[in-house]
Amino acid sequence: MSEMDQVPLRRPHFFFTTAPMPCPYLPGRLERKIVTELNGPDAESLHESLSRAGFRRSHSIAYAPACSGCSACVPVRIVVDTFQFKRSYRRICRLNEDLIAARIPLRATAEQYRLFSRYQNARHGGSDMALMGFYDYRSMAEDSPINTFMIEYRRNDNRLIATCLADRMNDGLSAVYSFFEPDLAERSLGTFIILWLVKEARRLGLPYVYLGYWIADSQKMSYKSRFEPIEAFGPMGWQMLR
Repeated sequence: MSEMDQVPLRRPHFFFTTAPMPCPYLPGRLERKIVTELNGPDAESLHESLSRAGFRRSHSIAYAPACSGCSACVPVRIVVDTFQFKRSYRRICRLNEDLIAARIPLRATAEQYRLFSRYQNARHGGSDMALMGFYDYRSMAEDSPINTFMIEYRRNDNRLIATCLADRMNDGLSAVYSFFEPDLAERSLGTFIILWLVKEARRLGLPYVYLGYWIADSQKMSYKSRFEPIEAFGPMGWQMLR
């Protein structure tokens, strides 16, 4: 048998671009994505490689922006080891000391969906996600070909306050999606969930928390730059955002 005969054959991997659609973050602009499917025995390793190259996951798809003439979406990740819990972050943690975080099986529930719907209607009314039915939500929560987990945050009275869906990777945790009770603004639950992920990554000895895309001119996305030190992915790879 020749040396060439001993090389295992790999299935080719295909990437596609989506049709232009209105950008959900910057008015008047069009959004296109490059996408590929995560499946088969190489799904985990492919996801790891693509995440380090600025891709994100949704269901069994990895995607990245491919918008003509626009580079506003910047992948960012928190550097866990040197992250500082400044006074405002410590205050948010104290405000939520009564919440009990529990890792649960990757299974959608009616209780989660009711909270998800309240969150979407309050924060993103009119968006595609606000129109999702239960089975759409279940697909988002459960359809993952990689190591994904769900965290529920409950009060002592067992009331569900927040939920977070995250991917576990070799070099960090990736925040896929989170939602929370919209009437509890004083708790800063969105920030609290990110801080919880930082603590969890530190406990697990993982160096990064991936936050997805930062968009400086989008109020929905600009907050991510506050979690310093934070790295951004660009032509030169991962570098400090500022």
